[in-house]
Amino acid sequence: MSILFSGRVGSGAAERKIGLSRRFVMFWVNHVRQALFSLGELWRTPSASILTIGVLGVSLTLPATLHLMVKNVQQVSDSFTQAAEISLFIKDGSSEAQISSLQKILQADNDIARVTYISKQQALDEFAQVSGFGPALTYLNENPLPDVLLVLPKNTGADSARQLLNRLSKERIVEFGKLDIDWLARLDAIISLLRQSVLVIAVLLLGAVLLIIGNTIRLSIMNKKDEIEVMKLVGATDAFIQRPFLYSGIWYGVFGGLLAFLIVEAMLWWLQGAIVSVTSLYDGEFSLMALSLMEFISLMVLAMLLGLSGSYLSVRRHITAIEPTGP
Repeated sequence: MSILFSGRVGSGAAERKIGLSRRFVMFWVNHVRQALFSLGELWRTPSASILTIGVLGVSLTLPATLHLMVKNVQQVSDSFTQAAEISLFIKDGSSEAQISSLQKILQADNDIARVTYISKQQALDEFAQVSGFGPALTYLNENPLPDVLLVLPKNTGADSARQLLNRLSKERIVEFGKLDIDWLARLDAIISLLRQSVLVIAVLLLGAVLLIIGNTIRLSIMNKKDEIEVMKLVGATDAFIQRPFLYSGIWYGVFGGLLAFLIVEAMLWWLQGAIVSVTSLYDGEFSLMALSLMEFISLMVLAMLLGLSGSYLSVRRHITAIEPTGP
């Protein structure tokens, strides 16, 4: 039996005798039946279905991959919070009590996450260890390095960090402050550009998905043109005839979304090994972030909505245009 004739039981007086509750149940039963028959229709045409699902999966893979790329770049950017650290160089001659008092005031500031004090002797020892000039530094008559307070803002954004720098630089015992955050601002601008690029590419590819599904459903409608004409002759409404094609579009979206997810996961698994080998050379660790559960659900919902929308645009145009012809 054709997908179009499935589920059409009872009409006229028999249908009017059905109670409201039973009619509600039968409504959903018919929907489930037509959804399963539309799935069987995809199974009966494997070549065309696999080709369409493959194109949909690949089309959805690119925006999903770009989204993950931006997500992982954002992860790297977030790990650079130390780049927003403010260095406050203390005036020469300031006492330990003054420095300790300023440190306590800064620790109580709501805009500051952490304050670290580095004395001039600690700075000199660290410089001697890193530079390799330890023996030469012993000939210095006095320590030329200043005391430093390292301040980490709670808000590591470029603008907020600069405002905090301007405020802290006005403290009485602070000679001047330094904040090297321009490169981080440039990184944020690059990430913003990537986000907008992903959005543009996603819109273009999702538009292509709509066209692909719409064309596939159009061909399916043309193949069943004679059946549709017979259905209209026996009194079937356009909504009843359209329903199986709408479910076919949803199934295309489901399988296309699953294929895109599997491709993305395979790519992440393949790239993870290469990333581990690179980060091990720098004694570091970095793990690629995969799609979260909510992102997977969003991908599947988006794929199904695209399938439904593409099929709806196609059936509304072509099924309405099909009318029974006379003998």
